[in-house]
Amino acid sequence: MKKCKMAILLFSGVLPNILSAQDKITTDNWLSSPGIIGTFVLIAIVMIIAIVILFIKLNTYIDKMKRRQIDKNRMAFDDEIVAMDEGEIDVILEKRKAALKYKLKGDELSGDSEVSDEKGLVHQFIKDPNNAFFDEKKKTSLSLETPLELKKIVIYYIGAAALWLVLGTLIGQYLGMKFLWPEMDSQSWLSFGRLRPVHTNMVFWGWSSLAMIGLGYFVIARTSNTKIYNYSWAWSAWRLINLTIILGTMCLMAGVNNGGGEYREYIWPVMLLFAVGLIITFINFYKTVATRKISEIYISNWFILAALIWTIVLSVIGYLPFYQDGLGETVIQGYYMHQGVGMWFMTFTLGLVYYYLPSTLNKPIYSYSLGVLAFWTQMLFYTMIGTHHFVFSPLPWWLQTIAIVFSAGMVIPVVAGTTNFLMTMKGSWNHISKSYVLPFFLVGTVFYFVGSMQGSLQAFRFTNFVWHFTDFNVAHSHMTMYGIIAFFLWAGIYAILPKLTGKEPSQVLVGAHFWLAFIGLFAYMISLMAGGTYKGLSWIDGEPFIESVILMKPYWIWRAVGGSLMLASHLVFAYNFYYMVKGYSKIKSSRKVEEITV
Repeated sequence: MKKCKMAILLFSGVLPNILSAQDKITTDNWLSSPGIIGTFVLIAIVMIIAIVILFIKLNTYIDKMKRRQIDKNRMAFDDEIVAMDEGEIDVILEKRKAALKYKLKGDELSGDSEVSDEKGLVHQFIKDPNNAFFDEKKKTSLSLETPLELKKIVIYYIGAAALWLVLGTLIGQYLGMKFLWPEMDSQSWLSFGRLRPVHTNMVFWGWSSLAMIGLGYFVIARTSNTKIYNYSWAWSAWRLINLTIILGTMCLMAGVNNGGGEYREYIWPVMLLFAVGLIITFINFYKTVATRKISEIYISNWFILAALIWTIVLSVIGYLPFYQDGLGETVIQGYYMHQGVGMWFMTFTLGLVYYYLPSTLNKPIYSYSLGVLAFWTQMLFYTMIGTHHFVFSPLPWWLQTIAIVFSAGMVIPVVAGTTNFLMTMKGSWNHISKSYVLPFFLVGTVFYFVGSMQGSLQAFRFTNFVWHFTDFNVAHSHMTMYGIIAFFLWAGIYAILPKLTGKEPSQVLVGAHFWLAFIGLFAYMISLMAGGTYKGLSWIDGEPFIESVILMKPYWIWRAVGGSLMLASHLVFAYNFYYMVKGYSKIKSSRKVEEITV
């Protein structure tokens, strides 16, 4: 039997390719590999952006201190006025009386003459007439006329998502500590093998999915200029998805799982509930868009509806068993894993950004054409890249090559989307310190470029040989699912909830959430990237496996530190959410609203 399998591999041309590739690959001059160099450059971009944001924040703090000093000087001047003689005060009052009688001619604030505003009518001015207004941290009475039922749906979806985020990352933190203290417990239901899929599935299907759908309900209604087709369907999907997480968690901790690959550990009866919830959501979204009051379908709806369609198809393909024998299961696993990340989470979230980013900046998206280009190239390239996780496996060499080529093709939608978002933010860079949401959008956009490009570089054969099956992959998944998806979702949540509820969170706590999450992710990411690289090189050099485990210990410590900061940020976020939505139903609109107007 063994000789038969070897003969098949030899005949298919797979075995010679694997053996020759592994014979040629060494650790000599590994730093000169384009994939390695490119990854270093991408990490440097993240570091530079972090320094820039920190510099802006410090500069704002210094300006605030200067303004306080100016106010003190003004108070001292007021005290000086009080101490003046009556004659001196009379002169000042006469000047003030003349100023009150002054009437503008209409040309005082234009032309080449010096600016004159003796009556103090100007509150703020801008030098760039194209510079848009933006959401500031200061308290505002701005609110959106939104049906109470829609508000309730958005808040409950995000609320459930926040709950699963805290629970999921609490489990993730516990797992991270197991790397340092593996003897922490001896209970089977607390073992790493059972809790790890609990963590990933809870934050995937619980946190990210529910938050996306909740934010999506507002976008679908708003951009279609109509109300949600069926509110009861939204609640049915909410119950089904949450029930999926509860039952799936219980099954996994009891040792009942699908036995398949990553992210599809839930058994099919449990995942069927999630699929039904998605189908209900898709029909509800589709019907809402179909009954829209405007002719155009906004590009956000393209992304959102496409993500739902692809994920429904994915749920079917990932769980039907009759074509998943042997290597077929490996192919399906690569497809399922990457389609789940790219065609569900990434595609849906990008659709949200195409609405929430322009609405936050009060300006249109930079280029509709770039958005269309990003959409169709995402649909084209992302569907064929899953096999790059199994380079040098017994899969046909041509199939691996196709995955690598299509991974490189992902540069097109990534560059198009990143350019669109950054150009939309152009002119608002100096407002980062004045906005709740712009820092989250900026970090999400940067990680969208860095994480996606790094994934394309990691698909190359040499970098794949060094990094795959090491802790580097864990760093990459957090760079994308956390750095992109989570930061974009937080941006959308902070952008819309204050407008729906009329309550804004504390500036200090939003800042704490941002910096704890960002620094925690950076520590987590860099430590596992460095450790994963050394582990891969150790394997290539043929060192004993236990040596790679020992060398990872200091990097696992930093992993735990970064995870602790991320968990702390989620607790702050949960409190901010509670503060924003507490008592929201008591806030009444000035008039009854049946529909949403753009």
